[in-house]
Amino acid sequence: MAVYVYSITSKDHPMRLDGVHGVGEPPGTLRTVTTDALCAVVSDAPEGLRPKRRDVLAHQEVQERLMADGAVLPLRFGMTTESDETVRAALRDRADAYQERLRSLEGTTEYNLKAAWEEESLLRRILLESGEARDLNNAIRGGSGTPQMSLTLGELVAREAEVRQQALANGIVEALRPYVCDESFSTPGGRDFLSASFLVRTDQEEMFLATEISLANQLGEECEVRLRGPLPPYSFV
Repeated sequence: MAVYVYSITSKDHPMRLDGVHGVGEPPGTLRTVTTDALCAVVSDAPEGLRPKRRDVLAHQEVQERLMADGAVLPLRFGMTTESDETVRAALRDRADAYQERLRSLEGTTEYNLKAAWEEESLLRRILLESGEARDLNNAIRGGSGTPQMSLTLGELVAREAEVRQQALANGIVEALRPYVCDESFSTPGGRDFLSASFLVRTDQEEMFLATEISLANQLGEECEVRLRGPLPPYSFV
């Protein structure tokens, strides 16, 4: 049977997993695969596994329980391999890299931040601050505009929105950067203009959170700032 792999830790991790179950229905029984220095938490992989809420939560619970007692390299949901021996071979082959990464993650946690600018508020700001955009808009609304003017206004607004969103994203990251030891960015989706993950050390967590709250208050209702965490450090494995 295939093996589902949850995470990698050092061999001396406490592994307090009593009462925690794996993915599948019925829930898989957790076990460990070890080498001289490392340990992987695994279970039998159920057939036809899909990211159902029950299984995603089970995967997450394993990570959170392990994180409470030390550094962990969390694998993404759905990682499977052929056998325990395949897992053991991977631990041996990449032992140095895994151990180095575990050391770098000791005493850290991940936070994910997304930010979106309310569309109407952003448009009002552009029309207020850009004379060219305001003049084009007034002409169009007054009935003296042309199709080309509407096209020009649309292109101008899009450029101005991108410039403002990028500047704000940079400002948010710069404000938080003193309190993080690593950062990772992904392409924002939907209305978001920023999607960033931050690796935060425990002794900086309070200042990081206080700064994020201050930023959200300063930005007000125009911008929506969403912070998730603490999370397993998926973005930094």
